[in-house]
Order: sequence, then structure tokens, then C-alpha cells
Amino acid sequence: MGDTPEKKETEAAEKPAEKTEKPAEKAEAKPAAAPKAAPKAAAKPKPKAAPAKEPEKPWVDNGDGTVTDPNSGWMWKQSDAWVDTHKFYLWKDHKEYVDAVNADKFAGYEDWAIPSKAQALTLFDKAKKKKCADKNGNFYHIDPIFTAGGAASTWITECSDENIIRFDLVCGVDTPYPGNDVYSSMRLVRKA
Repeated sequence: MGDTPEKKETEAAEKPAEKTEKPAEKAEAKPAAAPKAAPKAAAKPKPKAAPAKEPEKPWVDNGDGTVTDPNSGWMWKQSDAWVDTHKFYLWKDHKEYVDAVNADKFAGYEDWAIPSKAQALTLFDKAKKKKCADKNGNFYHIDPIFTAGGAASTWITECSDENIIRFDLVCGVDTPYPGNDVYSSMRLVRKA
């Protein structure tokens, strides 16, 4: 039995429409656009030369057993504990000397204290041009405005009963020590 035209139309209506693929249209190759150049940055101004560092002002001998550092604003006792007492102190005993100096109101002041590491660093001449003789005639690098014959170390406030530290004025560093049987001299300081 043959296919009638009506049957063909019915079958065609029942079948889903077939997709017909069109051949992909070949896109014309366009040359890639050149990347846009970044806008020119404004020319950077040349860095200004650092202002000339003001030369350090010399230490001042106050004529009363004290010296003042005009660069830091600290006043120092010109002699250290060794020069004054001819003895060194354990950390636990350092207050004996500090208390005695304050009780005597040395140079009219009673607020003398051992220095912090930062304060002790202001004593040390990093250029190593200044020299002061210690008790043995060896030189260490602090201003010779200080009384010669002292010791090249001082107790500093960073020291404690659990952490013994003294500042070495020969090389300008704080040095921790094991144990409590370490002796040192000390230099005293106050705000000028």
C-alpha cells in the first residue's frame, strides 16, 4: 500500500523538525588591535636631597660635676660609681649608690637614676673618635669631658633580678649575663 499524500503530511507533522545545521560562517580574520599604550605618567620629580644633618653640638661641662648633652637633653654625673667609691656593685646593690647620690642632692638634684639602654647609647661615640681612659688606662669611646679613671660599663634599667644586663661602653652594646654574681659600675643620668 502506497503512501498517500495525506499520510506523508501526517507523518511530517508528528516528527519533530530536524535541525539543519548551517555551515559555520567563516569569520573574516581581523587583525588584532594593538594594545593601547598606557597614558604617560607625569614625570616624577627628582627626590629632594636630604637636608644637611645639623652637626652634633658638643657636650657642656656645667662646672658642678655634671655634663649636659645638648643633643639629647640628658644631664649626666661626670664621674661614675667606681671613681666616686672605688667599688663595683652587684645589680642587687646598685641602689645603694643611686640612693646615696640622691640623698646628698648631688649638684642640687635628687632625681638621679641609672640610664636606659637608649640613654647609655647617647654616651657611646659610634664614630669612635672620642676617647676617655678607664681605671686601667685603656680607652673607651665616650667624650673625654667625663672624669677619667672610671669603668667602661654601667647598669641599665633593662636589667632585673631575673635578667642581668649591663651596658658595655667599649663597644656600645648591652650584654646579658647568666647568674647574679656580675659586678658593674654605673653612670647616673637625669633630664636636664
